[in-house]
Amino acid sequence: MELGLVHQLFGAARSSTPAGERLYEVRTCALSGPGLVRTSADFPVGAQHGPEALEWADTVLIPASHEEDESLTPGGLAAPLARALDAAAAPESRTRLASICTGAFVLAAAGLLDGRRATTHWLSTDLFARTFPSVTVDPDVLYVDEGRILTSAGEAAGVDLCLHMIRGDHGAAVAADVARRTVVPPHREGGQAQYIQRPVPARESASTTSAARAWAEERLATPLTLAELAAYASMSVRTFNRRFREETGLTPMRWLTQRRVDRARELLESTDHTVDRVATEAGFGTAASLRQHFVAGVGVAPGVYRSTFRGGRD
Repeated sequence: MELGLVHQLFGAARSSTPAGERLYEVRTCALSGPGLVRTSADFPVGAQHGPEALEWADTVLIPASHEEDESLTPGGLAAPLARALDAAAAPESRTRLASICTGAFVLAAAGLLDGRRATTHWLSTDLFARTFPSVTVDPDVLYVDEGRILTSAGEAAGVDLCLHMIRGDHGAAVAADVARRTVVPPHREGGQAQYIQRPVPARESASTTSAARAWAEERLATPLTLAELAAYASMSVRTFNRRFREETGLTPMRWLTQRRVDRARELLESTDHTVDRVATEAGFGTAASLRQHFVAGVGVAPGVYRSTFRGGRD
């Protein structure tokens, strides 16, 4: 799954031009490539490239090989892979490296996560922390973005990480289109909890916050309070807050802020609205509030984001 989702998501990214050109060229490489690679399933994977592919790759994604990954120790990588990763991570290189699930063990064994924050599958975080004490392990998040080096949790979190990278490379509209094509949620923030207690409420249960979330999504421009959301769900504030966290891993207000930042991204990419109008339509009220939340969530100011992701409209 970790290997296939990389091809599926990056392969689905298209430009906004009529021809819809592919935005990424995705290639699979292995130490034994070109050739067949053994898997834990009843079929092998055919890798068409060897480790030399890392020399020209802009982004290197390492999927999981659970048993082998969890046996790794500092400096324990096979020499050809260690050399290839060292070259990719060299200061003069601009290659971005990312791992999915226990692929983080590979980056850590290469010493590339020393002094950095990182995550991996929640079942493996204790072992990861014991084996690599120089890494600051965050066991609760979906993914960690440390600039050139990124790590993600279990398989589904790899989807979130890939969409996060696509969004950073080409903007929210492209990432949303990829999400639609592959029928996955368009945006889950990296800091969201890995393990959600009730990710899929029972169909017959009325005690879910999903209707309130849909209601809020249609009213992002309107000031909304926790009490109003709870009232729409016919719950007390305390019960609503607890169930919301169980279902999403976030507090209601943090979730609402993330949705408003997403809306602001869309408006900055697709309209010529002033920052003040974007702030109003996204529900932040003022440009100052928009800038504060946008920088916190995206890392750049709204004006910088717009100039980067206009998709050739200017």
